[in-house]
Amino acid sequence: MHVPFCATKCEYCAFYSEASNGEQMSRYVDALIREMELIAASCSPKTVFFGGGTPSLLSLDNWRRIMNAMERLDLLGAEEWTVECNPATVSTEKANLFRQYGVNRISMGVQSLDEGLLLRLGRIHTREMVMKSFKRLRDAGFDNINLDLMFAIPGQTMEIWKATMEEAIDLGSEHLSCYEVIYEEDTPLFDQLKAGEFDVDEALSCEMYDELIDTAASAGYVQYEVANFAKHDGAETPKLPSYACRHNVNYWRGGECQALGPSASGFVDGRRIRNISNTERYCQQLELGHRAHETVEQLSPLALAGETAAFGLRMNAGWEFDCFMEVTGYDLRIEWMDDMQRSVDSNWGVRTEESFRLNREGLRFADSVAEWFIRPDL
Repeated sequence: MHVPFCATKCEYCAFYSEASNGEQMSRYVDALIREMELIAASCSPKTVFFGGGTPSLLSLDNWRRIMNAMERLDLLGAEEWTVECNPATVSTEKANLFRQYGVNRISMGVQSLDEGLLLRLGRIHTREMVMKSFKRLRDAGFDNINLDLMFAIPGQTMEIWKATMEEAIDLGSEHLSCYEVIYEEDTPLFDQLKAGEFDVDEALSCEMYDELIDTAASAGYVQYEVANFAKHDGAETPKLPSYACRHNVNYWRGGECQALGPSASGFVDGRRIRNISNTERYCQQLELGHRAHETVEQLSPLALAGETAAFGLRMNAGWEFDCFMEVTGYDLRIEWMDDMQRSVDSNWGVRTEESFRLNREGLRFADSVAEWFIRPDL
């Protein structure tokens, strides 16, 4: 469920979002509830993820309306229910309301704990807000909290990155999502790069990523995907740690997902579905009783299998051949034999009798490998 509202637009963000407006937010919630009503009969959610935008920006009243609608439509009770929060908008009342209705995971958009970099990114929170919000969530009973962090930010040194990781780990979060800055067109950061206001240091970016992997591992986090690290309760190193984000794993393993809200993307009955990236038009369609789909794409079985293969290789475990066959109906060892061998020859892939995965070096180039595994939709 995509909540498209933000207090301000961050310098690096290319996701669809818009400035918060009380009247528009209330209208959006009305439309979201209508969309929930349209899918409720065919949906029994295992996981729920409210992303944004800034979901925590919605008022208490709007959140109560959403929760009450979900209860009425029998959409509560998911095994994992995540809400993304900005540290500046986490109140005690919202945290308690989330827990009351069954939210059991919070993803907090920290990005950095350096005040100068927070300003550089256009974030509205301070490091002090991060600390206070984290405690507020713990006090409300949340024992599964993710922290989003960014590296290779213009002006970020290795020392600053190490300090941020150390402080984030000291907070004791169960999960870390750590992303390299991407320069997307139509963002202020991209414009500044093109104007020559700073340079991209690829070598430093690689060093920061290596430092991330080593630091997270030494602190007890298991890397299970290119950018994701989670704590594990057991003694043995698992394929999937206890606190891995089940919702995202479902994406990477080719599972189905309903998508609600402006610009949300889903996968149902073999179709890739994307909602209209415009809140006004989204609301208009739902007010007429229609789904607000912008595109609906029916992929061929082979194209879908190739996409599934590519997404799954983002995970450290890669694909077990039997599992891939069960999910897609295709044998990775036949249709993608040459692509696997190309990965092995590039020293990026590891193939065994049972599975194929990318190694540490290969995960860094997962997007490039993904292009090899994609198949055209003929």
